[in-house]
Amino acid sequence: MGSQFSDPRPLSPFTTIWRWHITMVASILHRLSGVALYGGAFVFTAWLVAAAMGQTVYGRFTALAGSVPGLVVLFGLTLALCFHLLNGVRHLVWDSGAGYEKQTAERSAWAVLVLALLLTVAIWAAAYSGLGLLNLGG
Repeated sequence: MGSQFSDPRPLSPFTTIWRWHITMVASILHRLSGVALYGGAFVFTAWLVAAAMGQTVYGRFTALAGSVPGLVVLFGLTLALCFHLLNGVRHLVWDSGAGYEKQTAERSAWAVLVLALLLTVAIWAAAYSGLGLLNLGG
């Protein structure tokens, strides 16, 4: 009697049958952006705790947030928020019964991806412009 793992098992069909398409990518990114936003909740909580603990701790937090890795994380969280929001609106449209046609679903997925990136860049451009929203490093 052999081990239960000795017989070769077939691969899942997606590895041999499915090809990547934009609506699949949008679905996967929606789930990943939701998970990322949970991480963002921890970052937001850390920011609030640092602010409550005083100027020294808050200064350390802003120094970390203003570093290159910190800015990459903040940019990624902004992108996740924008994508998740816009794709959520796309799902609300679907809930009304509209947008299920293949071509419409593909176009809306592309639109969400492009608009999420543009909105993220616009938010960061506004933050670094004369609005002075991001004054992390100094």
